[in-house]
Amino acid sequence: MRNVYLDHAASTPCDLRVLEAMCPYFNAKSGNSSSPHSQGRQARKATEQAREILAAFIGAFPTEIIFTNGASEANNQAIFSTARALKGSGKHIIASAIEHHSVLEPLHQLEHDGFRVTFVKPGTDGIIAVEDIRSALRPDTILVCLQHANNQIGSIQPVNEVGLLCREKGICFLVDATQTIGHLPVNVKDIQCDLLSLSAHKFYGPQGVGALFIRNSIECPSYILGGDQERGRRAGTLNTAGIAGLAEAIKICQEELSDETARQIVLRDKIIDSVLKEIPSAVLNGHREKRLSNNAHFSFENINGEELVSALDMVGVSVSMGSACTWGRMEPSHVLKAIGLSDRLALGSLRVSVGRWTSMEDIEYFLEHLKLKIDQLKS
Repeated sequence: MRNVYLDHAASTPCDLRVLEAMCPYFNAKSGNSSSPHSQGRQARKATEQAREILAAFIGAFPTEIIFTNGASEANNQAIFSTARALKGSGKHIIASAIEHHSVLEPLHQLEHDGFRVTFVKPGTDGIIAVEDIRSALRPDTILVCLQHANNQIGSIQPVNEVGLLCREKGICFLVDATQTIGHLPVNVKDIQCDLLSLSAHKFYGPQGVGALFIRNSIECPSYILGGDQERGRRAGTLNTAGIAGLAEAIKICQEELSDETARQIVLRDKIIDSVLKEIPSAVLNGHREKRLSNNAHFSFENINGEELVSALDMVGVSVSMGSACTWGRMEPSHVLKAIGLSDRLALGSLRVSVGRWTSMEDIEYFLEHLKLKIDQLKS
């Protein structure tokens, strides 16, 4: 049986070159980066070099990067800390209705604390209209949150235009770039964002490490207390090996981004064209062109998505319905509901996301078994 991994939007395999770069920091160079001795200094050198590599990749200054355990932590700090810092200027926040739960749940918590949040719905293509953001602005708006690309349906958002709007109005702007770093060019100067989150395991780095960009002019106090690490903006011993891995993954993406994106678009379009042609009940979710190069997301009439995922797993194909963070919840995706799908159609969804080692043979194998399993489930 062939093993075909098509769930790269959830997590990418760690590149062996990344593992090699990490290895010394598990043993020979395993000192605490805050320690003054030689091993500590070696660890600190690695983290500072990584900070410089990541900063250069996204067009930031090294002093604007703090390392976290992933994008969820980064989003929580960005939202809670800036809300606390700016509440004297207002208590209104704007976010898209299709944000990741690591943005939505902190915002719901802030609503319990007296903040007001306006959730802007996307069009049926999953894209937020800039004018809808503009219309939602109020004199007391202090923060706008918008994903660069949606983690479920892959639609790419107009973050540059929203960033310009926020800059004109003097409003803090958070961009969740978890799905785009390493897959699309991302530059904080072009986006004009004040905060940006990312996770290494989305671009062939290790799990459990990420980063938050905080523009130097933004007040974003520490969210985790108990130490002075990260210039007092995030307490806790740094994951030196993970941070070294993140930096190596960034370097590889920088070298291979253009060619790899073009290759993945061919695979993605093969999936989309074949599924829409061969399976009459299939509906493509998200914008046809303005979508991630590795993402294809469908809904199928009269199909249970969890059953379909399990059936494909039995023949060695790893896919998902959507966000890995919500797997097992017997309720329709908030993203699919927001773009107008019925509960029944939303529960019959499938996300297919290709990656660095996906081959055309893998895609052919998947397509063959997808049609077979859908026919079996319908019968």
